Amino acid sequence: MSKVAVVYWSGTGNTEEMANSVIEGAKAAGADTELFTAADFSADKMDEFDAVAFGCPSMGDEELEEEEFAPMFEDCKAKLSGKKIALFGSYGWGDGEWMRNWENDCRDAGAVLTTAPVICNEAPDAEAEASLEELGKTLIL
Repeated sequence: MSKVAVVYWSGTGNTEEMANSVIEGAKAAGADTELFTAADFSADKMDEFDAVAFGCPSMGDEELEEEEFAPMFEDCKAKLSGKKIALFGSYGWGDGEWMRNWENDCRDAGAVLTTAPVICNEAPDAEAEASLEELGKTLIL
């Protein structure tokens, strides 16, 4: 059985809702899952999981959240080479630049992205929730 971590930061609850949909998809596909906030995850935990989904909303000038998520993710980057990961997040403005930059950063670190990132404007709707569940399923393939 694949062991999957879903790690997120959420300021308004939108990205937390997205994380729960990812968990649902991974569980439906048979994964053993754990949900973490960014404050409760670290690079030390990366080796405990076959795959990790990271979720963070766009903040400021289309950037990852700087106080908790970005430092945690920066530490995890050393463990991304060859690791199956997926990315998701919400935004309220902009055009998704933060996700494109984040995706490129992950590829540069050697991560194996299991699918295209899922982003949504504000709270996830039914279509986004379905995409997030599919994202969760890709983590065990």
